[in-house]
Amino acid sequence: MFTHPQQGVAHGDVLRLRQEAGKWLKGLREAAGLSQRDMAKAVGIDYYTFISQIESGRGRVPPAQMRVWAEAFKVPSRDFAVTLMKYYDPLSYELIFGDEIAVTAAEQARDELEARIAKLEGLMARR
Repeated sequence: MFTHPQQGVAHGDVLRLRQEAGKWLKGLREAAGLSQRDMAKAVGIDYYTFISQIESGRGRVPPAQMRVWAEAFKVPSRDFAVTLMKYYDPLSYELIFGDEIAVTAAEQARDELEARIAKLEGLMARR
């Protein structure tokens, strides 16, 4: 095993994967109706700018905080962790899961659509 989970992955791919993870996390946050400040408070972070760093791909969700992030998003913690593993540690993800639960482009598009629908429903409910 590598000392850092993203060793063995090209630097450009690491950045791209972190940015994709950030986009996914931002979608979850927005679907949950949380601002970056709300999210920081929900997960016990003092500075909301840390949320911005993660969403832009400059940081990553600390493993010790994955459960509390999942709870803030109201998603199953295992599913949340497995999805983050796909972005943060793609080599281990592929080794463990292979084609078993690999997210296809259609499934990812469906998930993004569901997140957008949830966001719209949240906005409509506020009216």
